[in-house]
Amino acid sequence: MTEPTIENSISPKTTRFHKVSFGQGSQDGDDSEEKIERIHRKVSRAKSFAYVEGQEGKPVTKNQFEGRSLGVFTSGGDAQGMNAALRAAVRMGIYLGCKVYLIYEGYQGMVDGGNNIQLATWATVSGIIGAGGTLIGSARCMDFKERPGRLRAAKNLISFGINNLVCIGGDGSLTGANLFKQEWSSLLDELTETKQITEEERENYSFLNIVGLVGSIDNDFCGTDMTIGADSALHRIIEAVDAIVTTAFSHQRCFVMEVMGRHCGYLALAAGLASDADWIMIPENPPEKGWEDKLCKRLALQRELGHRLNIVLIAEGAIDKEGKPISADYIKDIIKKRLKIDTRVTILGHVQRGGAASAFDRVLGTRMGAEAVLALMNATPDSEPVVISLNGNQTCRIPLMESVEKTKAVAKAMEDKDFLRAAELRGTSFLRNLETCLQLSKLQPKIKAGEEQYSFTFGVMNVGAPACGMNSAVRSFVRHGVWKGCKVWGIHDGFEGLSKGNVQELNWRTVYGWTGTGGSLLGTQRIEPNQVGLETIARQIKAFNIQGLLIIGGFEAYSSILQLYEARSNYPEFRIPIVCVPATISNNVPGTDLSIGCDTALNEIVQMCDKIKQSAIGSKRRVFVVETMGGYCGYLASIAGIASGADQSFIFEEPFTIQDIMDDIRHLTQKMEGELKRGILIRNELANKNYTTDFFLRLLQEEGKGKFSSRSTILGHMQQGGVPTPFDRNLGLKLAAKSLSHMISCLETAKSENAISCETPISACVIGLRKKQIMFSPVIDLKKEIDFEHRLPKEQWWMKLRPLMRILAKHETVYASEILAQDESFDEEIEDDVCQ
Repeated sequence: MTEPTIENSISPKTTRFHKVSFGQGSQDGDDSEEKIERIHRKVSRAKSFAYVEGQEGKPVTKNQFEGRSLGVFTSGGDAQGMNAALRAAVRMGIYLGCKVYLIYEGYQGMVDGGNNIQLATWATVSGIIGAGGTLIGSARCMDFKERPGRLRAAKNLISFGINNLVCIGGDGSLTGANLFKQEWSSLLDELTETKQITEEERENYSFLNIVGLVGSIDNDFCGTDMTIGADSALHRIIEAVDAIVTTAFSHQRCFVMEVMGRHCGYLALAAGLASDADWIMIPENPPEKGWEDKLCKRLALQRELGHRLNIVLIAEGAIDKEGKPISADYIKDIIKKRLKIDTRVTILGHVQRGGAASAFDRVLGTRMGAEAVLALMNATPDSEPVVISLNGNQTCRIPLMESVEKTKAVAKAMEDKDFLRAAELRGTSFLRNLETCLQLSKLQPKIKAGEEQYSFTFGVMNVGAPACGMNSAVRSFVRHGVWKGCKVWGIHDGFEGLSKGNVQELNWRTVYGWTGTGGSLLGTQRIEPNQVGLETIARQIKAFNIQGLLIIGGFEAYSSILQLYEARSNYPEFRIPIVCVPATISNNVPGTDLSIGCDTALNEIVQMCDKIKQSAIGSKRRVFVVETMGGYCGYLASIAGIASGADQSFIFEEPFTIQDIMDDIRHLTQKMEGELKRGILIRNELANKNYTTDFFLRLLQEEGKGKFSSRSTILGHMQQGGVPTPFDRNLGLKLAAKSLSHMISCLETAKSENAISCETPISACVIGLRKKQIMFSPVIDLKKEIDFEHRLPKEQWWMKLRPLMRILAKHETVYASEILAQDESFDEEIEDDVCQ
């Protein structure tokens, strides 16, 4: 779920973008367009790191590193998802046969030693996967900054046999770890000379290997698309903005909201998109002189359009072009004085660090923590320290100091007031977000047509089941269309509504407030064109003069476009640009790694699993079977299994037998012998037609007699509800905007070639997120990639993550380890909470 960049598989004609109010933006014709073009050029030239793919999906043998030891610690500011990383590192280490030590209170605990360094067991990290903060604490350590402190730390590590470290923290923590590695040999020499360690210990622990994980809500580390904690912080911000909007609307107020991020504007940038803020200020893009006038003009125009509230989002490190800080109170005073609007300031502060980790951060922390241990075990004495990063949907390893130096170079660029350079150093993802904000932020209705206005008529509809984020996509498409002078028909209830003429013209104000609303405000049906008649659809397209059609939905949306494309020879009305924007919680649309709505559904599932675990705590010895939606696609069951710490998830794509189920029952029976007496099995609704949820429940009840009780929970349509997550809001916004540009490009290309219609394959396509690029794929080309019987893509990237869930859940796989047996009793080892 990395923040997507935007790169097309084709190159549509570039159209003029609106002037936005994004800190430096102007509606009076200043350099906004030139700045967008400069950023676009920077993106195309941006240099990438030398990413080395991790071991996800590759064979990992149990106990293959038996006899080795490693330490795990957290340092710097806390971030949601750190505990998920901690849990994964501990359990992957134990699975590989290692002793894993937890170092409490960060570097301070390493310096002080003693009880601050403790051997971890499987049960030590039970129940923590979704908890905020860090279980083992974090503290500032002045002692470690001096050599004597590092000398004490080295002695303490050697006394526990540790010469492999997983450091979870920010750039300062990682820099300290790298210095520690560089000095390791000389530190050991000094300890040997002073008789604090033996020659044998000097020989056995002659090198130190370091692997870093970036835990930071700021998302300010170069080399990774997302840092652990950033997504959860975005959730907290959007929850606060959504709450404030209701009171602001009631009293017609303006709120100036300050978010965290230190000197990085990512949180304000992404939250501004997701919350439909009127004005955004970030340090990497400071406003021009006279921005106060433009801000007031902007807000006044919004009031003239009938808006009852305004939201201004400001990063805590916001500055002007001269480097002078801009405070939330200063903005408030400007608005109150000039516009006479009741304006309040809300500083969110440490609320953004708190609360449970989002589903994304749980999965990200888990993936990174496991990969960090594998990287450590694969390292040699001469290996360069690495950081585990996320590149698209792949965990990778990048050089630690290269990424740290580039991160520090951002601060230098900011100090030199080279703000565009600072944005470039943030990475392609940040640049793309900045470019998108400059293009998409709050559009303005056109007062009068410009030279590049169009007069096309487009239609937009939802097809398939509802998914959170659909309304954000509709709003984006409508406002971009209106701004460019186009008419946009909103087609209610999909193709059935179109056949009945249930069509409404949508304007600027019609879609006000749609971004944060769940479900489908246009209404949606699963009915496809063949079911209502192609001739009827063709007649209605002609009647409403629809020259381009955006279909937002799931597999039915793809199938519908394929039907229209294949009928073009008989119906010239279908020779128009038609684009599918994938929106389904099932995540089964071909041509994209992620669909709008699946992130929200995943968070809903994980939250409900958390509540189920709370229920199980009081019940004792209870196993829950949780059924998720998704059709034949096991995405939700698989990723929710990782994010909730389930014992197992059963999906259609990975066939299972009664013997497999019995193995899991034996696993649960062993688990109930310990102190943690609860378990969760997640089953996709169509995993197997015979092994139904009711079958699972009855089997568990029979085989678990006298050992545990069982209950089943079918989550049902709750998974389609809720408030869209920041990711789903922003993905819908971006995909719809790019789709409109693509449609206009197709029509303009046909016009330039004196064609009367669009007949190329790319004019009937799916727009999707693949790795970290947004691409257009012709529906006819995707046909060969699909299992139509089960409505599934034949290859699905997330399948490589399933072995990780089993490794972290199947605690009995490590019981035979002699290393653990000599330190802990069997009874202690069996204690596990796979419902973490």
